[in-house]
Parts: sequence; C-alpha cells; structure tokens
Amino acid sequence: MPALEPGNDSAALRGLLQRPGLDLVACFCAAWCDTCREYRPKFEALAAQADGSVFAWIDIEDHPELLGEEEVENFPTLLIQRAGKTVFYGPMLPHIGHLERLLASLGPDSASVPTRLPDVRALLAG
Repeated sequence: MPALEPGNDSAALRGLLQRPGLDLVACFCAAWCDTCREYRPKFEALAAQADGSVFAWIDIEDHPELLGEEEVENFPTLLIQRAGKTVFYGPMLPHIGHLERLLASLGPDSASVPTRLPDVRALLAG
C-alpha cells in the first residue's frame, strides 16, 4: 500500500486507520526540505512492501494541527503507533534501513514513549 497524505488521501486514511490491528507509521516532513525529498521514495517503497501498517507522509506546514504543541526541528521525524500507544517518536537518520530495523524490533509489548503530540491516529481517522 502506498504512503498516504492527509488531504489528498483522507478517505483512504480514515478507512484504514479505523481497522483494528494496523500500525501507523508517519513521517513528518516539509516540502522545502531536500532531505525529505530524497527520503520520500524510499519511504514510499517501504510502505508498498509493509503489511500490517499504514504509512502516512505528513507535511508539517500543510498540517500543523497534527503536531499540536510539538516542535519538529529535524527531518525526517517519525511516529510509530501500535496497539493504541506511541512506541516511537523522534528524528531518524534518512537511511531507510534504520526504519526497517526499528519496525522489525518493535513487538506487541514495546514500551510506550511520552510525547506532546495530539492523538495523530484519531485525527487522521476522524
């Protein structure tokens, strides 16, 4: 399944995120960011191969409401939500292998990490 964008793919995001059991893997980016432009095709390719996850590409300037009070200072910044909890939130080097290894390492008992983000999954699914 491709990486989906709020706005362009809102209906698909809503439908997928209302299904139980699907993880959310969101990349916070900016259109002006060269690193994001280089990372996006790799993120899209991983999204196309991933079963059990919904990948979202979120431009922080187009969708600041998805950040609430949180500041994104480094790109890409990734959010992974699994089983109703945030299991990863933070910047990551723009090497897709890092994200692949992180996703492989997360299990059903992965610890929740604190963030100041609003409930991104609920906002995208709403």
